[in-house]
Amino acid sequence: MTDLNLNIRSQHPGFTLEIDRMIPLSGVTAIFGPSGAGKSTLLRIIAGFERGAGRVAVGDEVWEDGRRFVPPHRRRVASVFQQPRLFPHLDVRGNLAYAARRARPPGAVEAMIERFGLAPLAARRPATLSGGEAQRVALARALLTAPRLILMDEPLSALDQVRRQEILPFIEELRDDAQVPILYVTHSTAEVARLSGQMLTLAAGRVTGLGPTAEILATTGIAAGEGTEPGSLLTATVDGMTGDGLCELAFPGGTILTPEPLGRPGATVRLFIRAREVMIARDRPEGISALNILPAAVESLAPAGPASTDVVLRCGAARLRARITRRSAEALGLAPGVVCHAIVKSVALAQE
Repeated sequence: MTDLNLNIRSQHPGFTLEIDRMIPLSGVTAIFGPSGAGKSTLLRIIAGFERGAGRVAVGDEVWEDGRRFVPPHRRRVASVFQQPRLFPHLDVRGNLAYAARRARPPGAVEAMIERFGLAPLAARRPATLSGGEAQRVALARALLTAPRLILMDEPLSALDQVRRQEILPFIEELRDDAQVPILYVTHSTAEVARLSGQMLTLAAGRVTGLGPTAEILATTGIAAGEGTEPGSLLTATVDGMTGDGLCELAFPGGTILTPEPLGRPGATVRLFIRAREVMIARDRPEGISALNILPAAVESLAPAGPASTDVVLRCGAARLRARITRRSAEALGLAPGVVCHAIVKSVALAQE
């Protein structure tokens, strides 16, 4: 595993990005925060599109430190943006061939066309492609440059929900098979939950969190992004099916039951539980239809708007985040250390 070492300060009118952190580069690292937090600026500095910010190094290789500056084309960093930015005068095959001209052996373009399902599009110009098709070409092009790091700046934000669902499996394939680390800027907690193993959160140019995605999502310091909802990410193992047709999922806090089979026995799945789908009871409730009632203890509370409270619960070794009204929290007498029960109303696979 290689580390990205940042000690940067980049000043802009009304905004300063200041980061002094070491980020392990493995799989997908989500960069999350509100508009204006500095996410895209950070990617530009890493790519070398913006200079004079301080020190940027990957492992032992220094890309910038005030005396040395490695230009973008020598950093072996591939960028994927909201808009694919394909060459309009070249067809799909031509765009890919241009990307592969230095870094890939003969035959790599055709292999990538097959890998990304681009054969029906190979002779078409970018202007004739849908947004999802063009973004698939952009992903293939990025991989053909043989990068050591891929930067993705909200690559799905310009697509509708159907097109997003078409593209996400290809990003997962890059994560799982290509073994190229990805820094992924997004406003979507759903994309974070599905794709990333770790998270860097930014606010007003400062780092507010860095760590495993499951831990960061479950803490109260992270707000939901635009059009998204906060929640908890759990890794579970499919234990099998009960006699009455329920799927049993084992996680570090106990067992979760779902009415739908979520995989074969032994399979590992990522579950996303929205904060508003978690209720809290001081005593174990009886006579209710909820399948999942988990022993828990309150870890922390934090305001979440004028009338709501975010509660982080400890369920064994796992964390669950619940969003309830402030009135309910006061009525239940919730405080750190209080023993209670988490009632989980619904569970979804992270990819849903």
